[in-house]
Amino acid sequence: MNNEKGGLTYRDAGVDIDAGDELVERIKPHVARTLRREVIGGLGGFGGLFAVPPGYREPVLVSGTDGVGTKLKVAFATGRHDTIGIDLVAMCVNDIAVMGAEPLFFLDYFASGKLEVATGEAIVAGIAEGCHQAGCALIGGETAELPGMYPPGEYDLAGFAVGVVERSLILDGARITVGDAVIGVASSGLHSNGYSLARKVLLEQLGLPLAEVAEDLLRPTRIYVRALRAVLKSCDLRGAAHITGGGLVENPPRILRDGLALRLDERSWPLPALFARIRAGGPVAPPEMRRTFNMGIGLVLVVPPPETQACLAACESAGETAYPIGEVVAAAGEPHVQFV
Repeated sequence: MNNEKGGLTYRDAGVDIDAGDELVERIKPHVARTLRREVIGGLGGFGGLFAVPPGYREPVLVSGTDGVGTKLKVAFATGRHDTIGIDLVAMCVNDIAVMGAEPLFFLDYFASGKLEVATGEAIVAGIAEGCHQAGCALIGGETAELPGMYPPGEYDLAGFAVGVVERSLILDGARITVGDAVIGVASSGLHSNGYSLARKVLLEQLGLPLAEVAEDLLRPTRIYVRALRAVLKSCDLRGAAHITGGGLVENPPRILRDGLALRLDERSWPLPALFARIRAGGPVAPPEMRRTFNMGIGLVLVVPPPETQACLAACESAGETAYPIGEVVAAAGEPHVQFV
């Protein structure tokens, strides 16, 4: 379709500016429910403005960025896009929250070959819900329509979060010592990791109908911000690890000093049925399961042993289920995780 002067338009090339404008209008109510008092201005500027909250003596900004990975493939196949935005926020805010930070604001990047306004609104509504759960403001983002880059019905999604922590209260695991107790906070399922292997086993090798496993595969990642804030107020939290890519094998050592290891008792928490199904259906060996999936533990906390019960109670008060799952032990060489 040519414009009134007879020349080509951007729409002729596959980019619909009007659709983008409509999406911005539709998402404004979703964004509004995430606003904090520190937000300056609104949507539409070249950058989002956010004032550092008062009360910090030495505020340190903490940032994290991530995507959703091949979990998007499940959203494409089912046509369900309302929860994938929660995953996006969770993957970013959990990473900064385990460093002791309070998430302040979030920005997203949403790119598709052709902008479908209803799909875009569902995605951003999920992002806003994730921000609401995390207590941070959605202050901006980018919607890109890139003809030829993505197949019809597909898109990519990424984002980043910024938080703040008092310099003296940064959680870096430096105070973790032999004998400390390890608490595991339950995941809601796969979260947003290991989907390439999960889809291969469930949909290809076992040949299960997508409809049979869609609820399990699309269940959104838990956002642990409230639980972490509750634990920080109630306990001497010495370290925390978000269990994402690399599973229980590669994430906990990121908070340990050389000469330390976590000894985890896998009998101390229930293995969700979905993980057992993947393990048997592969079959997938236990070491590969542990380094690919969270195995039912989405967050690991380290506290002095006398504070175990207070930590468990704080998690429960924030709506999470937690278990004592192990201890910190002395070990030769690089930090690692032992399973018993």
